[in-house]
Amino acid sequence: MSQSNVLVLVGSLRAGSVNRQLAETAVSAAPEGAALTIFEGLADVPFYNEDLDVEGASIPAVDALRAAAGNADAFLLVTPEYNGTIPAVLKNAIDWISRPYGAGAVSGKPVAVISASPSGNGAKWANDDTVKAVGIAGGNVLSDSALAVASTFDKFGTSHARENAEVVAQVSKVVADLVDATKTLVNA
Repeated sequence: MSQSNVLVLVGSLRAGSVNRQLAETAVSAAPEGAALTIFEGLADVPFYNEDLDVEGASIPAVDALRAAAGNADAFLLVTPEYNGTIPAVLKNAIDWISRPYGAGAVSGKPVAVISASPSGNGAKWANDDTVKAVGIAGGNVLSDSALAVASTFDKFGTSHARENAEVVAQVSKVVADLVDATKTLVNA
């Protein structure tokens, strides 16, 4: 089989966020035959508006997101929790890649969700809401591969997430499951 391409969307725009670190950890945990790419342009994607999403329209940030999503075999969504739910930037990305409904770039492709928070619940509510949104958008969510990382201040302190062996092992398992799911779809 050819290489599996996984697009990573991070719901935090802050460069030093723990969720960004988890995404970077996932990229470094990619097994042989897989490439994970963090999409860097979410801050530039306008809020979804059906008046903008018309045939022939070109919005460079949206075009880049949709092209990256179209080339992906799978998606890894990494989310913090803002006010008990999914951040707007991640929900917006899901909205753009879900269109046209039923034929969007996420439709039928494997998706895994990782969330993290300093709270004891590990952004579980955001994780659940992300699973719900991307599932309704047509993604094939790997519910057995969801990961919620709790108590990040205690777990990481000032260290990068990749320095925590337990978390690296958990993230590596999610990535491996996601890559395996792309192989299963190709062989189906």
